[in-house]
Amino acid sequence: MGYPHSLRYFYTGVSEPGPGLPEFITVGSVDDQPIDHYDSERGSAVPRAEWMARNLDAQYWDQNTQISQGAQAVFRVDLNTLHLQPERGRGTPKGGFHTLQVMYGCDLRGDGSKGGFYQYAYDGQDFVSFDKDQETWVAADDAAQITKHKWDADRSIAQGLRAYLEGTCIEWLGKYLEYGKETLQRREPPRVHVSDQPSWDGLTTLSCRVHGFYPRNVAVVWLKKGVAVPWETLQWGVVPSGDGTYQTRATIEIDPSSETDYTCCVDPASLPVGHWEPGRLGSLPAWGGERGLVVRAGIEPGFSPQLYTSLIYRSVQAGNLCDPCPIAPRVAICFLLYLGAQLTCGVPHTP
Repeated sequence: MGYPHSLRYFYTGVSEPGPGLPEFITVGSVDDQPIDHYDSERGSAVPRAEWMARNLDAQYWDQNTQISQGAQAVFRVDLNTLHLQPERGRGTPKGGFHTLQVMYGCDLRGDGSKGGFYQYAYDGQDFVSFDKDQETWVAADDAAQITKHKWDADRSIAQGLRAYLEGTCIEWLGKYLEYGKETLQRREPPRVHVSDQPSWDGLTTLSCRVHGFYPRNVAVVWLKKGVAVPWETLQWGVVPSGDGTYQTRATIEIDPSSETDYTCCVDPASLPVGHWEPGRLGSLPAWGGERGLVVRAGIEPGFSPQLYTSLIYRSVQAGNLCDPCPIAPRVAICFLLYLGAQLTCGVPHTP
């Protein structure tokens, strides 16, 4: 099974532009990495990735500029039309700040299947979305019914949009992945940092922060006595770090007086073998493939913030590194926190 990939476009139009807020903006991205940009102040489409500038000629950017300028004109009309709809209680032609947003794109999933979507939002609320399989529009509220019925009545709109999402969009996603393969198909191993924070109620929050990884499909799970406890775990979601990598965090609230072991398991989905270089305590790299890293962090009685660690770096067979860890057949790194116990710091190494 391969990695999933996505192509996304985001359009935003505002009724009252101002300094630093253009009337219309478009942003394109592949796998959450920006690839192009257009705004009404600049008036032209420009690359946002070096490999886009290197592989696509002036004709491509001229065509994208024309597309964005056409969308800008349509958005201006649509914003005025929506503002005047009596169903929205805004039946006056002037006044008020309003936004219209469109998000659309396509996906190549890890199992080889394809997906696509197209949806609108007005003033930050869902408006209408496209049901690709049924070739129909779905209204988010009563006021959107006018648009839904109008677009459903013209079958060519749905048919053309489906053809784009399943054909043209997927084709261009494949081209972009090839153009930017050194960036988009690279593998960055995650770094993991585990910390504890006492609470006012006598409990302690364990935080497992995972950062610096690429691509984004990393799973993090807390285990209690070797058993996953998702109902006790707060997942913070995977978000961009701003440097082309991703980060996420999982926390769990525990009773520090209990003699229970907690494990944070991180699965970076078979990243290539990497070389580990010692870092500061509690912050370590990880990788997948045929090798793995186990990090055990022991806690002194009374849950002192000081962590005693022992590291094991070894070859492993799939599924054997951090059993029992139920999230994937390969688990690259585990932080084991033993409460009420003390581990002697050591670095056993078995090639």
